[in-house]
Amino acid sequence: MSTGIKDLLIQSGYDTNQVYVGATLNHSQLNTKVSDLFLKEFTYSTPENCAKQARIHPRPGIWDWNLIDDYLDFADKNNIILRIHGPISPQASQWAKADNRTKDELKKNMTEYFTALCKRINNEPSVKWMDVVNETITPQGDWFEEKPGVTQWENPWEQIGRDSNDVPIYITKAFEIANKYAPNISLVFNQHGGMEPKMWEKVKETILYIKSQGYRLDGLGWQAHLRSDVPLAFDKKQLDYLGSLIDWAHQNDLDFHVTEIDYKIWDSNNDYKALIDQADAYANILNVLLSKRDNGVVTFNTWGMVDGKKGKHHDKHRFIFDKNNNPKPAYFSLRNTILNSNSELKIK
Repeated sequence: MSTGIKDLLIQSGYDTNQVYVGATLNHSQLNTKVSDLFLKEFTYSTPENCAKQARIHPRPGIWDWNLIDDYLDFADKNNIILRIHGPISPQASQWAKADNRTKDELKKNMTEYFTALCKRINNEPSVKWMDVVNETITPQGDWFEEKPGVTQWENPWEQIGRDSNDVPIYITKAFEIANKYAPNISLVFNQHGGMEPKMWEKVKETILYIKSQGYRLDGLGWQAHLRSDVPLAFDKKQLDYLGSLIDWAHQNDLDFHVTEIDYKIWDSNNDYKALIDQADAYANILNVLLSKRDNGVVTFNTWGMVDGKKGKHHDKHRFIFDKNNNPKPAYFSLRNTILNSNSELKIK
């Protein structure tokens, strides 16, 4: 391969102010062979979880900017465009998740942290986007709320309360802070899940409500965590729904971001068919995204690059390079889709 994906986009005639393709790195991968591989392929990245509240401001009086500062330095040195991910999200600290937290304590902690983050990144030349809020609504269309204890996936910020329109106060407050202290950053509403209409209708309503309150909101993001046992990426109805969601975003003057795409292979054998299915899934999502590029900005960010991390979510062969940094079929599917953006979807 003589050219990386970043060069392939230019050579293929894409407007690089409209189309962005990149990948996430974690802090431990900076200045390693993985980041060298990234620099060959991409100019757009997300600093994984480095900017989340649990890392930067885990409890009152405690601050740690080291991880995000290292990533900002890496981006500045290498002319990388960044998307700051998920500052106001369920990935909160155990302090925030503790059941004895009061509304006032949570609001004060969130406000202090997010105000400081916005001020810190607003004039950073590398930072272009920020996912202001993340994972706010369940696939069933309900607000994502708190759970007992501190060990479960939960959203403690919803406990701050709701306004007279039943919208969680933390969501509007986050955009109020971002509008005031991050005027140079494009502001994104990021969401998890699949193509559940109830969820997305509530997302749309919430975005329009935030804008009706006079706050700037510039983009809609979808995480796009795919998996081999859920055929979202091969279902024509769901892919059409994704296309309509991108259309809605552009019609409402919003960029559309695929923010965290990966594809978990649950079959432990990791056989050739599974790798081809993974490749086709990546291709289908990128294909739908690129088909909308003439109507507005579209971005595509893989939630990692190299297989091999261990853990509940990380050992499912999710990414586009194997554990030895060799390209997988998924990598070549991205290249082929860029070269042939009008190709047919791979429906199974």
